[in-house]
Amino acid sequence: MRNLQETHLNRARASLRQALSWYGYLRKSGQLSSNPELVGLVKPELEALNATLNKLDSNVIRIAAFGLVSRGKSAVLNALLGDKILQTGPLNGVTQWPRSVRWQPGGKVLVELIDTPGLDEIEGESRADMAREVVHQADLILFVVSGDITRTEYQALLELRRSQKPLILVFNKIDLYPDTDKEVIYQNLQQLGAGNPQAKPLLPDEIVMVAAEPAAMEVRVEWPDRRVSYEWETPPPQVDELKETILNILNREGRSLLALNALIQARDAEAAIAQKTIDLREQEAEDIIWQFTKYKALAVMLNPIAFLDILGGTVADLALIRALARLYGLPMTSYEAGKILKTILFSSGGLLLGELGSSLLLGLSKTTAAITSGDNPSNITAFAGSAIAQAGIAGYGAYSVGKAAQLYLEKGCTWGQLGASSVIQEILSQVDQNTILYRLRQELGIKY
Repeated sequence: MRNLQETHLNRARASLRQALSWYGYLRKSGQLSSNPELVGLVKPELEALNATLNKLDSNVIRIAAFGLVSRGKSAVLNALLGDKILQTGPLNGVTQWPRSVRWQPGGKVLVELIDTPGLDEIEGESRADMAREVVHQADLILFVVSGDITRTEYQALLELRRSQKPLILVFNKIDLYPDTDKEVIYQNLQQLGAGNPQAKPLLPDEIVMVAAEPAAMEVRVEWPDRRVSYEWETPPPQVDELKETILNILNREGRSLLALNALIQARDAEAAIAQKTIDLREQEAEDIIWQFTKYKALAVMLNPIAFLDILGGTVADLALIRALARLYGLPMTSYEAGKILKTILFSSGGLLLGELGSSLLLGLSKTTAAITSGDNPSNITAFAGSAIAQAGIAGYGAYSVGKAAQLYLEKGCTWGQLGASSVIQEILSQVDQNTILYRLRQELGIKY
């Protein structure tokens, strides 16, 4: 298992270094520096890629606690730390800004615990932006509740699920509930915590019951002189199960969590770079697509040999995809261009494949007419008719391929051999069913 985790970490590093080396090459070759406006636009994403690689090399796992006000997020983190470092109190909104604390459980793994403000506090939009940024940086999320999930909590949970991060549901304040009520709430949380009525209930590693800051209890004290007094004592926190769960996850899949989060951040950064580039060069791209559309239609129309029509058209489509990638300054090899074309053909609902079939039949008809035109001059008319129809089909296909390639390139060309999306899929294909990452694979809808 540890060897597999190291493999995931190394693959993530290789993916990020490939991306950075490509954009570094574009800068040196002048494809980026020739467009100062584009350089300024993509600078934050390039810095994010560098920061992500540095975080990967530092080997620090970030665990962020989220929840509504008064659910005991700070208390849970303090209990894990074994010290009251983060401020807690009876009033709502004690935590105003995210705070980070280093934690080294078991003396092996280095963890950064992140405390956050309540998701339902005032200044909603600014707090939402803050929450999104913390989620983006986190490798693992603790979602803290203190009873049955409210509608607001459920919506917040769904939003966190969409962040594509592994999540542990922490049922806090269990000392306030009788055992029977506690068990009913736990069962409800098992189902609701999955974030989808059709999803499987949460695994034991995905939901934990704790009492991070138990309420003080009145204790009867009997003294040697037979005096009886009553004192208030606070029981110790009950977080051993949560601590053990986190340690199990970190030991079993911690490096894979690091790798996956780094790749998700890299994928998002590359997609943003691609989108900004595409927006800036939209008209140039449209001109290139129309240019290839005309050239392909003309070449197919004049060529008398059927199979060369298909071959030439395919070469033209591949050249169009690579021309668009060069315009955008995005990485694109012949291998990747071929994969994109294949994806476009098979994702078009059979439409483009049908057009190829029609083009082949027309091409055969055109070839036959060309061969027999010397014997029967009327076949020249048949040749011209087939050629014009085939040219129209070829032009339509080229334009469709060009527009579809634009949409694909918006994803940042992350599906190459070491592309972020490819490595994400590779990692998720190798996770065990008993891991917290397996839930993420299910949520992403990836099937193997």
